Amino acid sequence: MEREHLGSRLGFILLSAGCAIGVGNVWKFPYLAGQSGGGLFVLVYLFFLVILGLPVLTMEFSMGRAAQKSPVRLYQQLEPQGSKWHLHGYVAMAGNYILMMFYTTVCGWMIYYFFATAGGAFVGADTARVGAIFSEMLANTPAMVGCMLLTVIGGFAICSIGLQNGLERVTKWMMLALLAIMLILAVNSVTMEGGSEGLAFYLVPDLERAMDVGILTVLVNAMNQSFFTLSLGIGAMAIFGSYLNKDRALLGESVNVTVLDTFVAFTSGLIIFPACFAYGVEPDSGPNLIFVTLPNIFNHMPLGRLWGSLFFLFLLFASFSTVLAVFENIMACCSDLFGWSRKKSGLINTFIMIVLSLPCTLGFNVLSGIQPFGEGSSIMDLEDFVVSNLLLPIGSLIFVLFCVTRYGWGWKNFLHEANQGKGLKFPDHPALRFYITFILPLIVIAILAVGVLDKFL
Repeated sequence: MEREHLGSRLGFILLSAGCAIGVGNVWKFPYLAGQSGGGLFVLVYLFFLVILGLPVLTMEFSMGRAAQKSPVRLYQQLEPQGSKWHLHGYVAMAGNYILMMFYTTVCGWMIYYFFATAGGAFVGADTARVGAIFSEMLANTPAMVGCMLLTVIGGFAICSIGLQNGLERVTKWMMLALLAIMLILAVNSVTMEGGSEGLAFYLVPDLERAMDVGILTVLVNAMNQSFFTLSLGIGAMAIFGSYLNKDRALLGESVNVTVLDTFVAFTSGLIIFPACFAYGVEPDSGPNLIFVTLPNIFNHMPLGRLWGSLFFLFLLFASFSTVLAVFENIMACCSDLFGWSRKKSGLINTFIMIVLSLPCTLGFNVLSGIQPFGEGSSIMDLEDFVVSNLLLPIGSLIFVLFCVTRYGWGWKNFLHEANQGKGLKFPDHPALRFYITFILPLIVIAILAVGVLDKFL
């Protein structure tokens, strides 16, 4: 079966960025920046993005393009005979399923909140009522399951249409709309009365604030965020490399995807901080920021229902673009493994994904008694931990070792693939090679260790 290819370079960049851009950009990055010294954190984050995120992303794209296969089959094309690297392909495939087991629920929340905000559910609600709406949504089993079903069925239906006509076309329009909505929201926030204080809090480097949380904490937070923001390690990016032709060098493409991902994270802060400061609200982290703090602010804002609806539409596009990208990966893996057509793979996986998503969706209501990490934790926390703290760093470590060692694909093969075509080339410098071979794996191991220890200590 001939490999499908994307119709345009823009399609590739927007698809890959859509996979990387998720709600973590919005509910984690701005909060970490505010807490960890404002502009100082942003600078440290960008530094780690360049030395950590970019090389691994380029490797993942290169492996996909060289193999012209999905993650579950790419190692067989590239590994030395008799080696066992390909076992990671099955783990990467499983990682995509586990990621979607909870992400379909998160995307469902965005659907619910978009319609709730547009329908006026928050109009006139006081702070207590806004908080109660989030709790009521989680407890509303039919609504939660319904929104998850919409996400799964809609996602696989679009991917089933085809790579160019379905996935690429829908994602392109969705991502362009997302960027436009963000810019409109950011301009609105920045021009608010009292918003300039929030801008200063967010953008001006503040060593004192960084010292308060601890310089080591700032470094670890920036390192973690720069690593996790690109969704590296489970082949979610390799699949788009496999749909690329050879006319562009891959470091330049990785830079484009990283810039877009960073733009969304950075602009989220421009939306959130001026609004929080204009209305004297403390910016929170995680779901509370999005589902409690911000609806309260929109309530006090002129045209708040419009701005709130636009904000949740942006979040819906951000989360659904990730769903589409990972569903594409899952379908491609199944096609490579079992020879299924795109439509057959989409149909079978729709049912599999619905069943796999139910524990998380029901984990806030029917199954709320299951608390894997103790009081107040949920099934989602367990699934998120397995993907974010285990599979992503371990997978990234395997990708890096595979690309630098002669027992894997090897440095020369990686460079040859990465540097084919026009654009920014990956430098073949002894110091860089030493860093990527010896230092980069240690950084990834440190991220893995911090993530695990944080959870259990």
